[in-house]
Amino acid sequence: MRLFNPWEMGQDQTKQQIEKGLHLYQSNQTEKALRVWMRVLEKSADPAGRFRVLGCLITAHAEMGRYKDMLKFAVVQIDTARELEDPDFLTESYLNLARSNEKLCEFQKTISYCKTCLNMQGTTVSMQLNGQDYEKALFFPCKAAELVNDYGKGWSLKYRAMSQYHMAVAYQKLGRLADAMDCCEESMKIALQHGDRPLQALCLLCFADIHRSRRDVQTAFPRYDSSMSIMTEIGNRLGLVQVLLGVTKCWMIQKELDKALESIEKAQELAEGLGNKLGLLKLHCLCERIYRTKEQQQELRDHVVKFHECVEEMELYCGMCGESIGEKNNQLQALPCSHFFHLKCLQTNGTRGCPNCRRLSVKPGYV
Repeated sequence: MRLFNPWEMGQDQTKQQIEKGLHLYQSNQTEKALRVWMRVLEKSADPAGRFRVLGCLITAHAEMGRYKDMLKFAVVQIDTARELEDPDFLTESYLNLARSNEKLCEFQKTISYCKTCLNMQGTTVSMQLNGQDYEKALFFPCKAAELVNDYGKGWSLKYRAMSQYHMAVAYQKLGRLADAMDCCEESMKIALQHGDRPLQALCLLCFADIHRSRRDVQTAFPRYDSSMSIMTEIGNRLGLVQVLLGVTKCWMIQKELDKALESIEKAQELAEGLGNKLGLLKLHCLCERIYRTKEQQQELRDHVVKFHECVEEMELYCGMCGESIGEKNNQLQALPCSHFFHLKCLQTNGTRGCPNCRRLSVKPGYV
């Protein structure tokens, strides 16, 4: 029989202290919130409460860019979930472990943990953006912003900031630069209020991309530099590849092709180290344009071949018409099996099964 420890927190006190931490966190008193939650973690005798407070700590450290600490708490949460013997808790903890490894760019581990905890279909905003269906990419963060407004202010500010950021990226891709700037400014304002360094870096990158789209490279360069500084600080190597891609495009606008190639070389080294195939595909595409301008035929052919190898390896092509996906803005559709096609091809074909895997697809997958 377990003896009562007067220093331990019971279930009710654990719940009260977690709520106290949430109130502090939502009031931008982050360090005080972390101290409250750490005390709960040390003193609580309630495993479910410990699981919940670990979730709070994981989220807070993710938003602050402290990804190694995020991973540490995710590992502890796995042990707590096993103690509870609850499959739902275990699934959530594995997903947090996957998220932690994704932030640290450990993509093979991320995939492994996702396969362990998830057996689901669908797509994300980032997939729509990378596949270049910008209208659909805009739909998801707009819907998220509506949901955030429905829930009210306070706890929802951080979610509003992320939805506004994703809207800004989609607007920038669509060429609606004034709308992109408005959304990015609102996201940045919230990120600064909350000390959200990862989101600040993303907003600076978006600001730079907007100015580059306006061909105002002199304004874009300092924002790329600031974004790079924060991403280096928090260890976001995937973000650094995106920054260097933007810098490369600025040099290309200024017709400084040798400087553009220098940026590409740095980005390629990072992308290869991460196994970032999409980043490599974009880099080969930029190299193709540069060497075509420089009329260096051998280098041009090499990068054309590498570009198409990336397309094949990542299956970035429509399984019906065979055209590559991502070279221009097209309407795309994901089936429940997660395979992507041009919407017009699906409408023309009229099949109820996926042409790639032959699984039945009664209706499209929207996630």
